[in-house]
Amino acid sequence: MDRSRRWRNLGIASGALAAAMFAGFDLFQWVVAYGSDHFHNDFTFYYAAARIGATHGWQSIYDLNLQQAELDSIGSRIRIAELARYISPPPVAWLALPFTLLPYAVAYWSWSALMLAALVGTWYLAAPGAGRLRLIHLLAALAWLPVIYALQLGQPGLFVALGVAGSYALLRKHRPFLSGLALGVIVLKPQLGFLLPIALLAGGRFRAVAGAAVSIGLLVIASGVNVGPDGMAAYAERLSFAADVPVNRQLTLALVIGGLAAARVVQGAIAVWALALAFRFRKQSPEWIYVLAILGGLLATPYLHLDDLVMLGLAVWLYLRIPERPRWSWAFVLALVIASEEIPLWGPLPLIAGEITALVMLSVAAVRRHQSTPVTA
Repeated sequence: MDRSRRWRNLGIASGALAAAMFAGFDLFQWVVAYGSDHFHNDFTFYYAAARIGATHGWQSIYDLNLQQAELDSIGSRIRIAELARYISPPPVAWLALPFTLLPYAVAYWSWSALMLAALVGTWYLAAPGAGRLRLIHLLAALAWLPVIYALQLGQPGLFVALGVAGSYALLRKHRPFLSGLALGVIVLKPQLGFLLPIALLAGGRFRAVAGAAVSIGLLVIASGVNVGPDGMAAYAERLSFAADVPVNRQLTLALVIGGLAAARVVQGAIAVWALALAFRFRKQSPEWIYVLAILGGLLATPYLHLDDLVMLGLAVWLYLRIPERPRWSWAFVLALVIASEEIPLWGPLPLIAGEITALVMLSVAAVRRHQSTPVTA
């Protein structure tokens, strides 16, 4: 065995060991967090909303008094507050409904098992590499703070990531309409994938856009019918309230720009920038479109938390699958992942700067790239 291969194998083994150790520590911390307070997670609110829908009617799931009553009935000792309330779209409560047939503790861990399965599915569909290298990506995901935080909270962002990864995989297999249908999962947390259907349109994947229009449209209509006009009005009011909560904007450009109106203008411009790049890469492999839509969406969204960065992890995996990317780009990707990991230590500014730099780098690639044969998916 030559020296370079020996060093490569040593690097793989070291990376696997480090990822496994950190993943084990994170999983242990998850169990400790649950042990200290069974109800300090977002699944509690999905569970409560589903119980309200089943007993009081789905138009009542945004009623704060009923939410407090349900929280009390399951023994949570949680008081409704600006960050402690159900404000998710109705499909999240629908998804939690079967779990209300179980005692809360069983329901929480069953939901958690489903999310772990979503993480594994996302890894299977989107992670780069093969063999041992690919397995390291899964261990590294479990060792990454946004992922373990999403698991601990029970956030549906991992379900969104799975749907987007499935959409990507189907588009790669030349199943564009089914690829678009898979994007219906975006309704669980729209701020994580709202640019994807538009980016697919800019990228010329029209059958995928048609599939997305069908699935998202049907779920939106079903949600409106399910909760009715009063429920939709209450939902809009809850969203308006959440938009004014400063902590919900701490990972967004509003932190840097200051004024909310100015931030929205800049975020809109960034969304247009990402979509223009998607158009530029329309003849390339679909990884480019998905990466740009996710990255641009994270910069343009008005509402973002640490656990939502699971989508950034998905974008990183998809980018690393691009064979013609610069060989040195893995170092930049690693720096972006570390910036996300250390947000509690040094704040979100390095991450935001890294995301903007990534868009600049993709823009340079778009300018330099000669268009190849059109993709027919």
